[in-house]
Amino acid sequence: MLNDYKDMMTVKDVSQALRIGKNTAYSLVSRGIIPSLKNGRRYLIPKQYVIDYLLSQRYNIKQL
Repeated sequence: MLNDYKDMMTVKDVSQALRIGKNTAYSLVSRGIIPSLKNGRRYLIPKQYVIDYLLSQRYNIKQL
């Protein structure tokens, strides 16, 4: 599913991969729901964290 993305993703990549808006992706990252690393003003999200988020949401959809 995420094979087309690099190991470190941007918020834009996350929004495209999850098919959500960029503001929603920023919200998930800034609230720590999807853990990230911050490099200056830029968020970098390891692909494994996105996979972990997807697996955790399998039975809990109301967190968005």
